Order: sequence, then C-alpha cells, then structure tokens
Amino acid sequence: LFEELDRPALTPLPDEPYVYAEWKRCRVNLDYHVELAKHYYSVPHNLVHEEVEARITLKTVEIFLRGKRVASHLRSTLPHRPTTIAEHMPSSHRRYRDWTPERIRSEAAKVGPDAETLIEVILRSRPHPEQGFRSAIGILGLVKRYGEERVDAACARAAAQRPFLQVDRRHPQERRRQNRSSRPGGAHPLPRQDPRPQLLQLIRRSLCSFIRPSTACARSASPP
Repeated sequence: LFEELDRPALTPLPDEPYVYAEWKRCRVNLDYHVELAKHYYSVPHNLVHEEVEARITLKTVEIFLRGKRVASHLRSTLPHRPTTIAEHMPSSHRRYRDWTPERIRSEAAKVGPDAETLIEVILRSRPHPEQGFRSAIGILGLVKRYGEERVDAACARAAAQRPFLQVDRRHPQERRRQNRSSRPGGAHPLPRQDPRPQLLQLIRRSLCSFIRPSTACARSASPP
C-alpha cells in the first residue's frame, strides 16, 4: 500500500528546515521604527503610523505590510536600542548615519562639561538618540567657528534659560573642581568670558528642533 498509494503522493522535503515564528501586530512610530521585545527596528519612513505585522524568529525579524515584506533585520536582544537601515531613513537623516551616540558624547566631552551635559539631555529627550543628532551635531559644529570655551559657556547659558532642560549638574561641576585642584599650586583657570549673543542664538536655533515648535523657536532666537 505504501508503494501504491503513499510514495507517488510524496513531495521533496523543503530546502530549509522548519523555523518556529511568532507574529505580532504593531504600529510604526513617528521615528519610523517598531518596538519588539524592547528593541526598535526600522521600516521605510513613509510607513509612519501604518499598522504592520512582524514575523519574529530566533534569528530574524521581518516586517510585513498587507502581506508584503517591507523590512528584514537580524534579531537583536539589546534593550532600548535601535536597529536602523540607512535606506529606511529620510534623506535629511542620512547625513548623520556615520555618527553614533557614543561618538557624539565623546566629542561633547572634549568641548566641556556644560556642552556634555546639554547634549546628553538632547539625546535622552528622544525615544531614540538618533532623533537628537541634528541638534547635537549642530552645536558641536559651532566649535570650529567659536572655539570650545565659548561653546561650552553658551551651552551653560542655554540650559540655564530653559529650566526644563536642566538635569543634575553636580557631576560636571565636581569634575571642574577636581581639575582645578589638580593644577600645580591649586591655581584656578581664568574665568570664562561671557559668550557673544550671536553664539547663543546659534545654539538656540540648533536646539529648536526638539525644544519647541518653530513659532516659539523664532522668538527664542532673539538676543537676551
């Protein structure tokens, strides 16, 4: 009976072994990422607000829109971190793809403690640090024109004039005190000059993309 009935009906085995997968419905966030198991995976940016289906296996994550696959990623177990494909990003974001949060923090620390604190707030104010890259890199770019000392001082003033940006600043201040005490003879550095209003305006404009709507940003750009 096997030879007569079953063998003729058999088909070849699949090329790949069966893989267990879970499916989940989710909605694309404003940052063109979907959250799965506390990790964020990108999809094409034009799918913002769309409801999609995610196929999750042990090694991969695939995103489908109405049955069509729109994204595929290696699965990551790093919590609260994004996996982003450059082609999914809007053109305005792609210019920053060579930057990482670690690189931005390192560059900010070279400028000074106030710049480091302010940029850390910018990165943490967004669900994904990449959304704050434009503001942070804009501030760091001012160093070439004005120098580290003035940019750091302007960051301190910008944070002081925006109370909701202030965080625990004891660590940077403590670090400054330690740096002063480590100088030969305990000499204190010369006091920093008050930054020019123009520099502060430029930093405010860089911060506008995450502080307030454009109308309020225009007002905040006026000289103090």
